[in-house]
Amino acid sequence: DEWVTLYSSDGWRFGVQRAPDHVPPRWPDPAHPQQMHVDFQVADIEASAQHAESLGARRLSGNDHWVTLADPAGHPFDLCHADVEGTQVFAVTIDTADAPELGRFYSGLLGLDVTYEGPEGVMIGTAGEQVMFQQVAELQRPRGPDPTYPQQLHLDITVDDADEAERAALALGAVRLPGDGENWRVYADPHGHPFCLLTG
Repeated sequence: DEWVTLYSSDGWRFGVQRAPDHVPPRWPDPAHPQQMHVDFQVADIEASAQHAESLGARRLSGNDHWVTLADPAGHPFDLCHADVEGTQVFAVTIDTADAPELGRFYSGLLGLDVTYEGPEGVMIGTAGEQVMFQQVAELQRPRGPDPTYPQQLHLDITVDDADEAERAALALGAVRLPGDGENWRVYADPHGHPFCLLTG
């Protein structure tokens, strides 16, 4: 199959798309960047990390508060300690050379308030729908759909009216990219990260 959809217990939906020309990230190498990653909250970091490793993940770094791993395709993700049951999504984190600028773009696009701004980045939204913009020293921007400058991950954003949402996205600085379907259109944010607007 070309696409697999996974549903989390806390309301997130993750799609895994087949990409024959996939170039895996090699975190933290900026020449092979991650672009985005997901931060998960767990009660027992070590047990969760060992479970992830038993499924094919590779441990990259960590401390008493978080562990960074790479999934079997090379995408990094973090397990962060929290007082939660099971595994919950904390945030989708997007790399950027200008966290305040990209935070303002997505705040306007998603209608989520900026809830944190500091030297390491910017957070928008509240628990359950948070997006973090991580300040990085070196950023190789994706150039979708060019596999030599890969996207790695992207956001799918559900909207009621595709034309109205497109006008708003373009006014905020998005660029329309090639590719669309019956209920989806592809764009790039001002820093090159692709995202889709979906209806229905």
